[in-house]
Amino acid sequence: MANREVVEGSWGIDPVPPRLRILSGLETGLLWGNLGVSLLVIVAGAVLVPALSLPEACIAILLGCVLGNAMLAVAGMIGADARVPGMALMRAPLGQQGSLLPTAINVLQGIGWTVFELLVIATAAAALSDELFGFRAQWLWTVVFGACALALALLGPIGFVRRFIRRFAVWAVPLAILYLTWWALDGADLGAIWNAEGEGGLSVWQGADVVVGITVSWVPYAADYTRFSKTRHGALAGTGLGYLVPDVWLLALGAVLVLSRDLGDPAALPAAVVAGGFAAIVALFALLVTETDEAFANAYSAAVSLQNAVPRAPQELLIVVVTAIATVGALVIDFVSYQSFLLLLGSVFVPLFAVLLADWLAAGAHYSPDDVFEAPAWRPGLIAAWVGGFTLYQWLYPTGPSWWVDAVDVFHPPDWGIGATVPSFLVSFGIAAIVARVARSVTTGPAAA
Repeated sequence: MANREVVEGSWGIDPVPPRLRILSGLETGLLWGNLGVSLLVIVAGAVLVPALSLPEACIAILLGCVLGNAMLAVAGMIGADARVPGMALMRAPLGQQGSLLPTAINVLQGIGWTVFELLVIATAAAALSDELFGFRAQWLWTVVFGACALALALLGPIGFVRRFIRRFAVWAVPLAILYLTWWALDGADLGAIWNAEGEGGLSVWQGADVVVGITVSWVPYAADYTRFSKTRHGALAGTGLGYLVPDVWLLALGAVLVLSRDLGDPAALPAAVVAGGFAAIVALFALLVTETDEAFANAYSAAVSLQNAVPRAPQELLIVVVTAIATVGALVIDFVSYQSFLLLLGSVFVPLFAVLLADWLAAGAHYSPDDVFEAPAWRPGLIAAWVGGFTLYQWLYPTGPSWWVDAVDVFHPPDWGIGATVPSFLVSFGIAAIVARVARSVTTGPAAA
């Protein structure tokens, strides 16, 4: 049994034992670097232009990546410290029952991201098969890559890193990215692209919010993987740097592709790459194979998150259920712009991370098993800090379904263009820091006396 656990990394919500904490900082970096390589990230970069000029988009990308990856790295370090998955970790700041609130949201986002990933993969694969064989069969590619995602998810983080990334992705992905970058720049009038004015409708800070949204959506997942890391510092560096490099690169590549190839519709990117010739087709195929790991990560983390609510349910069964739901979803819905989806995620998970960080620091920058599993049912003050940050985010930059935006408009959101990430983080962190310190002083004071 111990050998099977080491190979597959299958573990529930209990603290990971020392024998399974075997991922080095380099392996953690390879994991997150591979997760950062995604066609979906390229599409997110494409969302920034032509509303922003290319220089403005680059500034937004750098701001958003620094902020988002700093949150992701610290979340990974906290996960390595506590040795439990992300949603079990939320028991410490929000309480045993309170943690079910972000759990429900995280499961929905995990399934949602898996659907998006399968849509992107199947769309690109259909474009490839249409070019090479004369048929699209997008439904078939959806099923095939859904099965691939399921197989990878059943491997678990350790098996995924050592069986897939180290043997294949570590070689294929860099070559594919380098070629696609050359293809995007080849023949482009870089001077004209760089000097072109933006069309407006998006500020630099609001563009940074989009970038933070796609990065911070990984924050609730971080501990699912770094709990298997050997050290906290390895988890911090591996997570932050591993995801940062491809994040910046591919977001910028997406913006350049829209401007250099005159692509008004980000969903048209896969077909445009296919038209670039045989080498571009090979590069896109390599990315398609590795793209499946994002679907794996979302399906795996959604299943692990569900275990916070139903800890006795077999992890393998939950993975199968989540992947099946996502595959069916990818078969019945269309590919749409997801800028509002990214911003909505940011408005939820930025203040949630702020609350986690504040409480972890108040606990002495260390969570013991008792902090997680002996927490009270609810910690209303810290839940209020989370809700407060979310409310501020939405007031500064309303996003989501049209009915939600219309409801927020009643409160006359300001048109300051300052973005919402930093203000919402600071508000939630400030409130949570005060509440957490007061709560711990009240709890430890009588005991010390």
